[in-house]
Amino acid sequence: MNQTTSKSSLGEWSQRLLAAIFLGGQVLVHLLRGKIHRRNTLEQMAAVGPDSLFIALLTAIFVGAVFTIQVAREFINFGAGNIIGGVLSIALTRELSPVLTAVVLAGRVGSAFAAEIGTMRVTEQIDAMLMLKTDPIDYLVIPRVIACCLMLPILTLLSLITGMFGGFIIATNVYNLSDTVFLDSARNFLGIWDIISAMLKAFCFGILIAVIGCSWGLTTTGGAKGVGQSTTTAVVTALLIIFVSNFFLSWLMFQGLGSAFLKGL
Repeated sequence: MNQTTSKSSLGEWSQRLLAAIFLGGQVLVHLLRGKIHRRNTLEQMAAVGPDSLFIALLTAIFVGAVFTIQVAREFINFGAGNIIGGVLSIALTRELSPVLTAVVLAGRVGSAFAAEIGTMRVTEQIDAMLMLKTDPIDYLVIPRVIACCLMLPILTLLSLITGMFGGFIIATNVYNLSDTVFLDSARNFLGIWDIISAMLKAFCFGILIAVIGCSWGLTTTGGAKGVGQSTTTAVVTALLIIFVSNFFLSWLMFQGLGSAFLKGL
């Protein structure tokens, strides 16, 4: 019985994932036609960006501080305290800032997308929109996709700055590292491609979060219980896809490149 239920759940999840891929293609087609509801887009940008700013920055400052605590003492013991700032900047830019900011938005925004649209689906509001000849993709999905694509890179950049500030505070006040040494190390290690890669990752993660959240909402069935299940599954799926896609993006962007550490020395 449990095996049958498990197979059924996996099959349903696979079908909804295929539906999300199909929805992504529909979004691209509609965007190429220039169908954008500007007011809805601005409202979603406010929900995704400013409303998520505090939690994203709070996460970033403690991530930067904890990372510095973990590496600073060991680097200083090996006589490599002059590269702590560079190591932190590379770690935050290439991986921690885009991924953790995307995780925060998947939990906060992706779940909201799935819950809102799922509620509209089970209460037949989307059917009413179709009867009024209003395309749900134009009215509901595209504004959310654009909002995530535009706001997530900005939040990632702000998270990077805040994370560096958290690491700077720990390095200079706890480990008595010179602020000049820390900042010079970060500047020497960090390249323009590292910043660009973080923005590209954030852009891709924004698409994934919005499309998955909206797709799971549009395919919701089963009343209030179905809305809860869709919300939970949308967040879990978004997190899984973020981590998997991050691996492939990192492989494409950094595999085979020269060493940033040797460059910064």
